[in-house]
Amino acid sequence: MDTEKTFSQWKKQCLSKVDYSKKGSVDEGIAHVVGFLNEYPDYFTTSSCSGRLILIDGVSDSPEVQKRNCSWLFATHQKCRKEDLVSGLEKAGADAVFKFEPFVLHVQCRRLGDAQLLHSVAVNSGFRNSGITVGKRGKIIMAVRSTHGLEVPLSRKGQTLVKEEYLDFLVELANQKMEENQRRIERFYSSLQSAVRADSSADRSTGLTQDKSVSTRKKKSAQECSREATAQDLEDVILLNGDNGLEDGLHLFM
Repeated sequence: MDTEKTFSQWKKQCLSKVDYSKKGSVDEGIAHVVGFLNEYPDYFTTSSCSGRLILIDGVSDSPEVQKRNCSWLFATHQKCRKEDLVSGLEKAGADAVFKFEPFVLHVQCRRLGDAQLLHSVAVNSGFRNSGITVGKRGKIIMAVRSTHGLEVPLSRKGQTLVKEEYLDFLVELANQKMEENQRRIERFYSSLQSAVRADSSADRSTGLTQDKSVSTRKKKSAQECSREATAQDLEDVILLNGDNGLEDGLHLFM
């Protein structure tokens, strides 16, 4: 298999497809991240979400059933108000659950070294649940993920289970997580620009193409972009270790 040619074909096909998400386009908050990656020949994005707050109704114990049968009472990619939550709960007829789902990005990479570069940038930016998978056909996917999610049941059979004071607390907590999510995205974008541009310049100046050499150079480039952990990074570690949020992946991306 001509992997170089095949990757270019995969990228062309993916970027030419219709966006079947609910919104039908890349979220405004991460359009700059997605656009930057897609400009480079070694990467293309396959799915993404900037992070969102959602209130869904009709939740079951099965993710498959949940996706088919739940109704969306409220959804936003920005911070929310208590009034948004109250209005949504008034429409609930089953078991309503309020969620914060953090930024997630899936990027297909040409070589393993390319994926390792992005992985280093993601982890150093606070997305410590990120990972790399290699498919049977040689597709290399790097997923940017974090664990600071939130999932709280608020009603049972249409009856709200909590008081308004708790909704005040919940909205404040969710908005704090949304703010932290945005800070991590910008940190990721800044480090990503430095690492990818440095690596691209090295490719042009040296002409190296062997995976081993590329992998070593990419990891070094990423490390140089984030050599020392900042005070914010240390706070992230504490935050992530203290969270009990559930990581949903992409099963709710429609």
